Amino acid sequence: MADIIKVKICGLSRPEHVQAAATAGADYLGFVFFDKSPRNVTIEQAALLAENAPSNMTKVALTVNANNTTLDAIMDAVPLDMLQLHGSETVERVAQVQKRYGLPVMKAVGVADKCDLAALDDYAQIADQILVDAKPPKDADLPGGNGLAFDWRLIANRRWSLPWMLAGGLTPDNVVRAINLTGAQQVDVSSGVESATGVKDTELIARFIGAAQRAAQGETR
Repeated sequence: MADIIKVKICGLSRPEHVQAAATAGADYLGFVFFDKSPRNVTIEQAALLAENAPSNMTKVALTVNANNTTLDAIMDAVPLDMLQLHGSETVERVAQVQKRYGLPVMKAVGVADKCDLAALDDYAQIADQILVDAKPPKDADLPGGNGLAFDWRLIANRRWSLPWMLAGGLTPDNVVRAINLTGAQQVDVSSGVESATGVKDTELIARFIGAAQRAAQGETR
């Protein structure tokens, strides 16, 4: 097991929750730019949050099938370190975004069964990181943040040559098991640290990061 498990707190929209994530030891801060999401932030909100976040934290913009006009507007105003593509973006689109903005790109890939694993290998050839997430239900409005987990055994023995992050239904109560089962060295959480939909909870943030750190030290549950 890794000495350190990196944690991304996604869907942040309030300064006090950015501070809570920083205090607890999070490595990544995620800001959602997707109108249908209850965690959606405006460009102005995200700019303020990112500008006041500690400089050593990786600030990530989550977008869903965003066009260049949208990405240009975000990039012009928000000090970011990474772009997360969470829609149906193709391998070619990932490459285009990398070239246009010169930032690392993390591509989210939804997993429900073995048939979805090939896409992980495809995106791993071009993306800077991959986010292994639970595939949303067919009728879902959101591509992520649904609080759903997939069968972690599907990736228990799989490794990629680039950094990857585990997401989907993680909570303070199951993240240790998820890390131990998958070998993940990075984890992403959104709804699992909320007291209500779209509302982060400072205590749950601290508990989640603490659990991930314990997993790094060899705790098994």
